[in-house]
Order: sequence, then C-alpha cells, then structure tokens
Amino acid sequence: MTLKQQLTEDMKNAMRGGEKHRLGVIRLMLAAIKQREVDERIELDDVQILATLEKMLKQRRDSVSQFDAAHREDLSAIERAEMAVIETYLPAKLDEAEIDALITAAIGETGASSPRDMGKVVAAVKEKAAGRADMAVVSGKIKARLAG
Repeated sequence: MTLKQQLTEDMKNAMRGGEKHRLGVIRLMLAAIKQREVDERIELDDVQILATLEKMLKQRRDSVSQFDAAHREDLSAIERAEMAVIETYLPAKLDEAEIDALITAAIGETGASSPRDMGKVVAAVKEKAAGRADMAVVSGKIKARLAG
C-alpha cells in the first residue's frame, strides 16, 4: 500500500471514528500532496510524498517557535498536535550515531576534504537519510566535520 493510499484509508477511518482533529490534519496532508501533483503535473511517489510531509512539519516547527516567542501557547499547542499526527507517517528518525556514520561514509564516497565540498556530502547524506533526519542539523554536523 502506498503512503497516499494509507492516508486515504486513515482519513476514512478517522471519519468513521469521529476523530475530528486527526481527520483535519490528514485532509491537510492530502491537500498538500494533491496541490503539488497539480502544480507539477505528476503523480507523487512515496519519496516525494515524504518530502511534502517533511515540508509541512518544518512549517509547523517554524510556527511553533514564532507562537512561543509571541507567548501564544494556545496556537503553539495546536501546531504541536498537528506535528504529532504528521510524524506518524514519517519513517523513524536516525539517532546521532547513525547520522555520524552516514556523514563519515558520505565523506569517504565523495572524497571531500574541505568546506568547499560540503554540497557533495550533503547531497549524498540527504539521499540516504531522506525523511529520517533534520537536514539542518545534519548540515551543521557536516560543516563542523569538514572545517575541523
């Protein structure tokens, strides 16, 4: 079953179960997927759907930080609840050791030796860690590793 089919099934189950909040978030995810399909005139595969969900998650993280800065705990709580639903559809996150191993392997594969080679390393790691690691954190680790 593809991720899109899973979302559709979960939407139906949420409707039947009366889970209004979950239903709303799933509809938002399906709408974002559909919008991207219409804009790009393609049928998204699971990897592209995961990228869309990651983008939605990042938007909510940004919103949470802004709401927290404005002392709007009510809005922040709503965004956090949406994040929890979106995260259930993403693959398990990599731990620190796995991220470090991926970075080491990518540096070896690309032959990177200086910060100028950072783009190659980030691309190699992103390919293997798609949806399983925060690329902003990974980028910082790569930069530190290549600088030092």
